[in-house]
Amino acid sequence: MPGDYDIEYASPWAGANYMPFSARDTAAAQWDRDTWPDFKDLATNHLDAGVHFQGCRMVNRKIDMDKTYPFTGGKVDANPWWSKVFDDFRYLDPSELTEEQHSGVYFTSVCINTSIYLPWLVSQCLANGVVFKRSIFEHVSDAAAPGIHHSGHRADLVINCTGLSSLKLGGVEDTKLYPGRGQTVLVRNDAGCMYAQLGTDDGESEMMYIMTRAAGGGTVLGGCYQSNNWDSQPDPSLANRIMKRCVSACPKLTNGQGFEKLDVMRHAVGLRPCRNGGARLEKEKINGIWVVHNYGHAGAGYQSSYGCSKVVLKLVEEALQHQARL
Repeated sequence: MPGDYDIEYASPWAGANYMPFSARDTAAAQWDRDTWPDFKDLATNHLDAGVHFQGCRMVNRKIDMDKTYPFTGGKVDANPWWSKVFDDFRYLDPSELTEEQHSGVYFTSVCINTSIYLPWLVSQCLANGVVFKRSIFEHVSDAAAPGIHHSGHRADLVINCTGLSSLKLGGVEDTKLYPGRGQTVLVRNDAGCMYAQLGTDDGESEMMYIMTRAAGGGTVLGGCYQSNNWDSQPDPSLANRIMKRCVSACPKLTNGQGFEKLDVMRHAVGLRPCRNGGARLEKEKINGIWVVHNYGHAGAGYQSSYGCSKVVLKLVEEALQHQARL
């Protein structure tokens, strides 16, 4: 729930933004594509949601073009499928690149202040009659037990969005899940634009990104993607590398005075719910209860959220129609 800060609840630790990295012609790419109109609408018509438009500059280094990255599951794509998603997408002119950079793009996307957006989502649910309850379940079918549903009756269907918890949740126990540890630094400095670069000189598990959150939420500096690392404590050495990389990419952060002039608010660690084979969106019957699974989105939870919700809705409708015929 918003307000909780468990390392396995990745949502509050995210940047967050809409910056697709899914491979072309995949289900994940379709989820991302179907999500953009909703975030665009929020930034345009629902200013209280904590979502705002922001320019984004993404660059690729020459030495990184043939590498495979765990974050994307593939190589750098200098001609991404999502170039048609953004109205002002353009390729950077060679004059805008450094000698070490191979290519780059610029477009206007959105950045999300998660401390505003997550409570806003709760408010939307409450306004539509959703009842929130806290409980501990050992088995996924326990969520359908009488007394849990607001009607007092056994639920017809359960939607499983438990993220990394599906690794141990009875009835699911998905061994394809693993943590993708992320570490960030939140600063008061303003970059004026989002920045991203996959490759670094510090190993393939590290990257560079900068996001300035809406409504005074600070600027998120990142980051890393450390597979199967459950460590909850910030690594000071990694934090220094993150800050140095970000200031090098955007000297404006400290007006050219170096990373020592960053005004740090806090360091953060979150565990992305990664899954071999990608996110799981499907339905099955467990102990006589229909369960719709929606977990394992790794670092794409926000930017695929509305697209995935449309798939979940379809699966729910299919399951209930099947139930009605019995």
